[in-house]
Amino acid sequence: MSFTNFLETEILDHVFGGNAYSAPGTLYVALFTAVSDGEAGTVTEVSGGGYARQSAAFTVSGNTASNSASIEYPTATASYGTVTHVGIYDASTGGNLMAYASLTASKAIDTGDVFRIPTGDLDITLD
Repeated sequence: MSFTNFLETEILDHVFGGNAYSAPGTLYVALFTAVSDGEAGTVTEVSGGGYARQSAAFTVSGNTASNSASIEYPTATASYGTVTHVGIYDASTGGNLMAYASLTASKAIDTGDVFRIPTGDLDITLD
């Protein structure tokens, strides 16, 4: 998963500039059908069909943070399109895109489908 320019700047400013950065109280996972410039936050998020970002908690072990519980979206009431990427935001709507990644395999979500990320399958790793 790649950090966006927003999060990279916050971390650098915190660690090397000595300025405070408060981590968000809740993180939200978004689904994207396109990413033209993820680092700049230029993405196409799913909309309609009962879609809403879902909150997620993470467990950190070593240099990796992984979702500590399954992340499940509501049953689609209309097609979401083909989901190609996921992103992590600091707000349920609007907010700042903090990190994003492409899915191992894109997934078409049609009416009646449920998109689910099993526990431990969303990893954020720092090298």
